[in-house]
Amino acid sequence: MNKRDKSYNTSSKSTTVSSPSFSFWGDIKMLIKFKLSLMVLMSSVLGYLVVAGFQTSPFILVMLTLGGFLTTAAANILNQVLERDFDGLMERTKNRPLAANRMKVSEAVLMAGIAMVSGIGMLAMINPLTALLGTLSLLSYAFVYTPLKRYSTASVAVGAIPGALPVLIGTCAFEGTMSVLGLTLFGIQFLWQFPHFWAIGWLSFEDYKKAGYKLLPINEEGNIDQNIGLYSGMYALLLIPVCYFGFINEPRISVTMFILSIVLSVAYLVFCVLLQKRKDRKSAMSLMFSSFFYLPLILLVYLIF
Repeated sequence: MNKRDKSYNTSSKSTTVSSPSFSFWGDIKMLIKFKLSLMVLMSSVLGYLVVAGFQTSPFILVMLTLGGFLTTAAANILNQVLERDFDGLMERTKNRPLAANRMKVSEAVLMAGIAMVSGIGMLAMINPLTALLGTLSLLSYAFVYTPLKRYSTASVAVGAIPGALPVLIGTCAFEGTMSVLGLTLFGIQFLWQFPHFWAIGWLSFEDYKKAGYKLLPINEEGNIDQNIGLYSGMYALLLIPVCYFGFINEPRISVTMFILSIVLSVAYLVFCVLLQKRKDRKSAMSLMFSSFFYLPLILLVYLIF
């Protein structure tokens, strides 16, 4: 799509304001939330590699990678189909292809359908449980979490379930069942999301408020609850017993894995405490960035050690 220019004339001069240009492939990347999809895929692949080790199957790895990516893409497309009117109200999402009317809803739904059928089909080629969990993740994200965001802060907990399923899908792709190790990784990724999301929510609160999303606890004045850091810290603290549960019940989790996972979880907790203490955007941003490092690092700990 070519860049469009709009000119505004004043009594003394003419000012030209250029709107951003968008390409077809750029719109596709926005539609499927490409970076988010890659992050989700990373947790699934790392989950598989943690349990598979040297028994990694190239076929399963390819099917998991492609199937997981397409299933995630389908969920993200359906999310934008359902939220297109609200996306148009927020600065960070108003230029998405559906919100900006650069793409038809029917086109997006068709792409979601193709991605969903292809993705779930590839997961089914691994084993039935992997396909079932993939389907559950897609449906709960698109049709439960997405509409619930406008009605209740409980949507954060609901959305954390499909958000944590990818790593369990990865372990089930190799094991064909839900093992203690798989459930431990699921629990870690589930709890990790609360500080991660609330930090992002702190930074984007005004945008969420414009769209009417009830994602963050608020006070009587309608502003951010000043105890977000405390709530985040409570979930970060719960990471420690989850790691301990895995250690005492799963022989494959070594002492080194356990100790390093506790160190990472305590570090994550510290950033939550700092947000509670300082209650400012800088602390929220620090917590957000720490969350970007925490998840891949702890999965690498379980993979390497």
